Amino acid sequence: MARLVVVSNRVGIPDGTARAGGLEVAIRPALKKRGGVWFGWSGKVAEGTPGPAKTVTQDKVDYVTVDLPQDDYDEFYNGFANRVLWPILHYRLDLAEFTRRDLGGYFRVNQFFADNLEKLLRPDDIIWVHDYHLMPLAQILRERGHKNRLGFFLHIPCPPPEILTGLPNHERVVAGLCGYDLVGFQTENDANNFSRYLANEVGLKRASDTGFRYEDRVVEVGIFPVGVETEPFERMARRAAASQFVSKVMASMAGRALIIGVDRLDYSKGIPERLHAFERFLGNFQEWRGLVTYLQITPTSRTDIREYADIGRLVGEAVGRINGTFGEASWTPLRYINKAHSRTALAGLYRSARVGLVTPLRDGMNLVAKEFTAAQDPDDPGVLVLSRFAGAARECGAALLVNPYDSEGVAIAINRALDMPIEERRMRHQANFATLVKNDLGHWAERFLGLLDGEASSAAAAGFAEPMPRRAAR
Repeated sequence: MARLVVVSNRVGIPDGTARAGGLEVAIRPALKKRGGVWFGWSGKVAEGTPGPAKTVTQDKVDYVTVDLPQDDYDEFYNGFANRVLWPILHYRLDLAEFTRRDLGGYFRVNQFFADNLEKLLRPDDIIWVHDYHLMPLAQILRERGHKNRLGFFLHIPCPPPEILTGLPNHERVVAGLCGYDLVGFQTENDANNFSRYLANEVGLKRASDTGFRYEDRVVEVGIFPVGVETEPFERMARRAAASQFVSKVMASMAGRALIIGVDRLDYSKGIPERLHAFERFLGNFQEWRGLVTYLQITPTSRTDIREYADIGRLVGEAVGRINGTFGEASWTPLRYINKAHSRTALAGLYRSARVGLVTPLRDGMNLVAKEFTAAQDPDDPGVLVLSRFAGAARECGAALLVNPYDSEGVAIAINRALDMPIEERRMRHQANFATLVKNDLGHWAERFLGLLDGEASSAAAAGFAEPMPRRAAR
């Protein structure tokens, strides 16, 4: 079995402090099974020229990291990755701030990654690159003569060609994905958008339903929805719901129903729109005043980028307005917390909540929706209110699907969720939970690597042959 080399912007080093979730949970078993390397940025900014790569070895896996100089961090990470690619890939051309300096930094860091990575490579290694930070990496390695099998997975949305072509130099950045043998996406819509781009903008001809001819190779396009470790997460949530922390939070609710939202502070998450919907809910359904509490947990991020400071200000103003308008001496309708909480604590809160609000304006997948579903007590489950623009809506079709831009519609959905009979709650939860078990996180890496490594040649391995069921909420 070929050795696996994982490349990502950040590395999940097992130091006892990393958050065990998402990419880390999915990738580590595959690395342990095959043996291999996880390579990426250390998260540290070097003073002057970065020193040599650092290696931590555990369970036959080498975790190799490099520091970045300040200019590279500013131009690659804060600049092109987060001020250009992130908004454009989330359909927000209006927020992109392109400069040629940042574009140069983006390619310079990808060259720097290639410089360090090729020192580690063996001819038969399977290389799996993750996310928008490293789109050109395969093309750079190909130009240097590396013929390894190379796969790429985009964790965030892929917009249609009409938006992708709004990216200056898209033919160098997005078309650079042709250097990979397999390009994976979260949803059928994302894969179709990229396929249209390859056909219409790059001019590639189809080699099959899922593949395009590029030079002397075939570029496969696959659908691999990221899941959660469904049944283990339910067990963790069951234990956490009885913990001292969750018990204390629920005691403070004084018997009120808990509505919960958990999101990083980012304009793609639709938090101001969600707060406006909650405000409409309190105004339109006055019978719930004093009977519910909405807990919004929102760790801040990228605070040195202006757009994130702006969104923080908007959210803070909305929180103050809602509590000032509807709050009473004995009741605060909205609790807004900027602290990060452990995955265990969140699991317990999800299980204790009557309603989960997951209403991003656009999301590649959104694992909060899946974790909320997995955490529920099947005998007395809460209700998921989910944006139809989240990738998770494809699998959690039994949720109450909403348009996050329609505050009136979201307010109605909150009321419906709180009022829903237990038989309907159980039915919707069972349908969503069954789909999550089928697409459990444990299968995700196996399916991707199976196709990349040639162990599975059918379209089913890429998720094409069996579309996931959609259950529309009426």
